[in-house]
Amino acid sequence: MQGLEIPAQLLVVYCLVHLRFVGMMFTFPLFFTTASPVPFRFLCAVFLTVTAAGTLAESGEDFAVSMVLLESWVPLLLMALRELFIGAALGLLAALPLVALQVSGEQVSMAMGLSMASVMDPLMDRQTSIIGQLQFLIGLWFYFRWNGHLLLIQAVVESLRLLPPGRLSWIPAGDLSFGDWLSAVFDLAAKIVVPFYCALLLADVGLGFLARTVPQMNIFILGLPVKIALGFFVLAIVLPLAVEIVYAHLERWVEFALQSSMVWR
Repeated sequence: MQGLEIPAQLLVVYCLVHLRFVGMMFTFPLFFTTASPVPFRFLCAVFLTVTAAGTLAESGEDFAVSMVLLESWVPLLLMALRELFIGAALGLLAALPLVALQVSGEQVSMAMGLSMASVMDPLMDRQTSIIGQLQFLIGLWFYFRWNGHLLLIQAVVESLRLLPPGRLSWIPAGDLSFGDWLSAVFDLAAKIVVPFYCALLLADVGLGFLARTVPQMNIFILGLPVKIALGFFVLAIVLPLAVEIVYAHLERWVEFALQSSMVWR
């Protein structure tokens, strides 16, 4: 009988670890794209589960689930929801730099007059602005370049040590710091957008003076290409600085995601 209990416990632990990686895979923008099919994401979660479980076994971590909890489906459901929520929180909160880049791109497109020129985002399967899509793809490329995906996977593995699977607490014991996360998103997006607003405001003032001095000129026709050209010129200057800002916040927000997930202790 004891020989049957050990494989059952191992199977439950592997499934719970797998659900934590699945939650991360389905919330982080790096993996949550239509370019990566759902079976592929599940398969990646399986490989990460096997690797993480082997790493934790080598480090001496011993996870065990009481056989009393396996006698009913209710404790299993609560433990599964807890693992999904932990993985989803890690993936969502760690994605702050990419979300800030996309939000700032939406605001820049609106300021440049390109809000109507939306395109189909093939990654997220939705409509988005041109500048938002450009900044998101550049941020995604640099996220790979800086091994941000490896940092996120390392954070999930570290969460297995700090938050061992097999607990019944599927409701967080405190605040997940979503308020701090949202304020940080808009703060980081504002740092990127402010130079565009300043430059385009000066362009509007100059066009206003031009309209008063040369009333024969059609400012409405002249203003749109001028603001678009000025916006792309400022974008060429600001985007490298925005990438540096994102790089400075990369590790910080992965650590923030890991600290915020501790409410499931």
